[in-house]
Amino acid sequence: MSTPPVTLMVARRVANGRYQDLIAWLREGEQLATDFPGYLGSGVLAPPPQDDEFQIIFRFADEKTLHAWEHSASRTAWLARGNGLFQQPSEHRVSGIDGWFGSHAAQRPPRWKQAVAIWLAFFPVSLAFNLLFGHWLAELSLLPRVLLSTLGLTPLMVYVFIPLSTRCLAGWLNASSADPATPPATTLESR
Repeated sequence: MSTPPVTLMVARRVANGRYQDLIAWLREGEQLATDFPGYLGSGVLAPPPQDDEFQIIFRFADEKTLHAWEHSASRTAWLARGNGLFQQPSEHRVSGIDGWFGSHAAQRPPRWKQAVAIWLAFFPVSLAFNLLFGHWLAELSLLPRVLLSTLGLTPLMVYVFIPLSTRCLAGWLNASSADPATPPATTLESR
């Protein structure tokens, strides 16, 4: 039985006047993580206007590979170099589908929005897969046809297209249903 990928979500509030220094430090940490076995990806979400809390996401293949990175000498040295750049650090681990939609139940979008985001990723990829490989698969009986299509599509969906969909739809997913004027989350590049 395989273990699910693990996502470490870290929140850091930028220290007064240290915005550019914090951005450079965060990018250094992302680059550092790429050298570790089990690394699947990372990202930095800049705070919305009138806020100063960055969200940093690191995704690893499993708890063991995340643990190795977390307790490495290079990460410890990187964290030490970040002293004075941020305030109020907090960290949360999530695994499985919860990692795509936030670390706290209160922050996650409603299930119907999660379902729409997953469907919007799955439909075009499934359609393209069937257009490309359907003629070969059509000659197979139902069980091998479904087995091969799910073996091909599941990794693509989990590691590429659902995370892409949730990033593209972040503003809509995270918009408060009580306040439609809530500004969407912005990525670091758009700041």
